[in-house]
Amino acid sequence: MTSAEFAILSLIAESPRHGYEIEHIIEERGMREWTEVGFSSIYYLLKKLEQKKLITSRTEISAGRGPARKVYRITVKGENTCHDATLETLETPHRCYPPLQLGLANLPSVPSSVALDALRKHHIGLIERLRHIQTRRKAQQPLPFFVEAMFDHSLTMVEAEKRWIEKFIHKMEVTDAKN
Repeated sequence: MTSAEFAILSLIAESPRHGYEIEHIIEERGMREWTEVGFSSIYYLLKKLEQKKLITSRTEISAGRGPARKVYRITVKGENTCHDATLETLETPHRCYPPLQLGLANLPSVPSSVALDALRKHHIGLIERLRHIQTRRKAQQPLPFFVEAMFDHSLTMVEAEKRWIEKFIHKMEVTDAKN
């Protein structure tokens, strides 16, 4: 199961939901900071989960004046899969493949001044991302403990990368000054 499928399945495990509601929760919780679930892929992923018999769907008439919506519910197989995937992700460290690593691997191919400019832009982007996550977190208060943990983890990771890139930029500047 992909991380995007797992993210969608976990939201349905919390409560039966329709596609637009899933999109709303993804935005509300800032889930795009840590999973690759695009708005356009939600219905594709729902269809895949349904084909795997992890969820079922039923069209329900809206209580108000809105249109009928397809509501998705988790199956027993889906509950078991979600349970197992949750434990596996909590107990097993996973590799991540940030594109920054590829940039660092190819650092000798660009002039130092150009690389430093790019790294400074990356730094600015990290500052903006921190502000965005902090704003999202504050707007959602009070948060359930597990959502708070998700925001904490995202902030910690971005802050760590920001500190690292500041040190690396300094190191490059010192190296350039010596040469």
